[in-house]
Amino acid sequence: MRRFLWLALFLLAALAWAGAANEREELPGYSGDGARAEIEWEGRFKAIPDPARLRADDQRLSAQPHHVGSPYDQENAEWILSQFREWGWDAHIENYYVLFPTPKERVLEMVEPAKFIARLEEPPVAVDPTSGQQSEQLPTYNAYSIDGDVTAPLVYVNYGVPADYDQLERLGISVRGAIVIARYGRSWRGIKPKVAAEHGAVGCLIYSDPRDDGYFEGDVFPKGAWRPLEGVQRGSVMDMTLYSGDPLTPGVAATRDAQRLPLGEVKVLTRIPTLPISYGDAEPLLAALRGPVAPESWRGALGIPYHIGPGAAKVHLKVTFNWDLKPLYDVIARLPGSTDADQWILRGNHHDAWVNGAEDPSSGQAALLEEARALGELRKQGWTPKRTIIYCAWDGEEPGLLGSTEWAEQHAGELQKHAAVYINSDSNGRGYLEWGGSHTLEKFINGVARDVTDPEKNLSVWERLRLREISEASTTEQRKDLRGRSELKIAALGSGSDYTPFLQHLGIASLNLGYGGEDGGGIYHSIYDDFYWYTHFSDTDFVYGRTLAQTAGTAVMRLADADLLPFDFTALSEAVRGYANELEKLAANEREEIVERNREIEEGLFGATADPRQRLVPPPPEPVPPHLNFAPLEDAVDALSRSARDYEKALKKAARDRGGADPASLGTVNRMLIESEQKLLSAQGLPHRPWYRHELYAPGSYTGYGVKTIPAVREAIEQKQWQQADEQIAVVAKTLNQEAAWIDQAARELEQAIGR
Repeated sequence: MRRFLWLALFLLAALAWAGAANEREELPGYSGDGARAEIEWEGRFKAIPDPARLRADDQRLSAQPHHVGSPYDQENAEWILSQFREWGWDAHIENYYVLFPTPKERVLEMVEPAKFIARLEEPPVAVDPTSGQQSEQLPTYNAYSIDGDVTAPLVYVNYGVPADYDQLERLGISVRGAIVIARYGRSWRGIKPKVAAEHGAVGCLIYSDPRDDGYFEGDVFPKGAWRPLEGVQRGSVMDMTLYSGDPLTPGVAATRDAQRLPLGEVKVLTRIPTLPISYGDAEPLLAALRGPVAPESWRGALGIPYHIGPGAAKVHLKVTFNWDLKPLYDVIARLPGSTDADQWILRGNHHDAWVNGAEDPSSGQAALLEEARALGELRKQGWTPKRTIIYCAWDGEEPGLLGSTEWAEQHAGELQKHAAVYINSDSNGRGYLEWGGSHTLEKFINGVARDVTDPEKNLSVWERLRLREISEASTTEQRKDLRGRSELKIAALGSGSDYTPFLQHLGIASLNLGYGGEDGGGIYHSIYDDFYWYTHFSDTDFVYGRTLAQTAGTAVMRLADADLLPFDFTALSEAVRGYANELEKLAANEREEIVERNREIEEGLFGATADPRQRLVPPPPEPVPPHLNFAPLEDAVDALSRSARDYEKALKKAARDRGGADPASLGTVNRMLIESEQKLLSAQGLPHRPWYRHELYAPGSYTGYGVKTIPAVREAIEQKQWQQADEQIAVVAKTLNQEAAWIDQAARELEQAIGR
């Protein structure tokens, strides 16, 4: 009965949406007749995704652990393949063979001042049936840690990011020769052993503090959504800020006969042994520490005083691994286009998990499958996309974006020629639209979000997000800006999911979409991320799974069917201007801070204000930075803004002609739009990490997931490499001028197409 009620509601919603959209009779990139046809097909599409099927698919995908190389990982891939084929897609599996270490030995014990042996395992929960599949579960570990056996004093380093080590230096505490213990958060986990090793540590422990995702946030599993006492976050610690994908084959596909690096030459492995632990195992270690009391911002929610060390606590850490090659199973499915088959719209979500992964990634994979089923149904009804649509179920995302990167590297040439847009999702939850991507797609995805209804609030997901941003704005000026903007800003992308090789290595315009913000995240990468947890604490009715399918599927259809690809360069130019202004302020602030601090050192301020009963080391004086020459960047941003305005004028001229241009005459413009993101790539790549080539977006070298915009300049300033910053300003300016010239040419081609 409930299913029939859902169906009736779907049809009513689809009719209401289609009626509202028909009042506009316009979509970017479509003629009047084309817009009406597209709106009708989208209405049919939105009525198809079914929460009952999403629930069944999530349960099937997460029924057993399915990490890379496991039997159920292959079984899931073969089942996904069969689904695509059943729905009329041309589908196949592409295999790669990648380095995926698994634990052979894990030991963590405190040897002084008292004996304590860490449990290093997550216990099953009686009410949660799959948590007891222990023979199939990967143990708790960090993939791509090196082997190691060390005994050393323990030092607490807060989140283990560079600023925390600056604080330790002020306190006169060194981690050289020590094992550090850092809490999860504030950076990607692989940054923590990286920074620790740079400061001379010999081992690294990473624990989940209850303040961040445990009982401080709410009831813990199984009573609530948050991390229990013995829950552990597994995860990769590969240094993906250098490159993603198989560690042994950087830049080339990890096919069976690929040439591989010797293990000793791989640069993305940690330099010190690393192990994740629960807060149950961490508490006795932290309680044994002495030394200064940690600063207030360093204190978590354990019922102990947080000391930094060193002293008293000494620990023994030993980890060894099986360094094996494992097969990947990427499922690639294709719906051929009609008039523009050589232009591709890509859509992807990964299917591998650390354990059962009902949230990460099966909730997103189930939505992708419902999109594919719905598009197959439309095809049976007579719809055919103009462009070719390619759906991808990636393997090996969790260890390091392995499947997507290897596929992108193998098909790099044809992807740069044919791929217009890549749309990614990952895990999905309940709440607000979460989005990021290329700013050339900002206006487009705003339009899509306006036409998708939030299942709990019965208003568009765009309007709900806008109201949330207004509620969270901290100033009157921010609220005024939000109320006055016609488009919401999307986030720039760093790393952490499968868009990375497409956007930042190949220069393919990309989006990352999902829903969340209203469910707890305390089971991330643990055995408790399973169907029981998801159906009790997340998108329990799978209505946001349906909403994700409607959002991403609508975006795919609009991109696949548009006469003119709906790229917009105004949002790009505005974003770049904002980033350039930030850089100038950052450089000025760095200079002012160094000048002021040097003066305070000279005045003796630090010695005079320090508590004489506590050790506090004054910072050393620093050379005053030179004034950087931002003029080339400012000129390039102005050129980009002019080009964006010219292209917008050509678009408006095309929109005034209700019939639009002859679609056949738009081929040159569309090909130029496909290449426009590639013009933002640098041939030599970013300094010290040439695999990353995008001059606007990259993961931060010391943030990991977090994005650095105009990264070559921003990171040089942050790391006080002033000559490099000056040099990279010129490089970025040249890239932006190249983009501006390309946009100018596209505008001229569009005007000619309209005039034909």
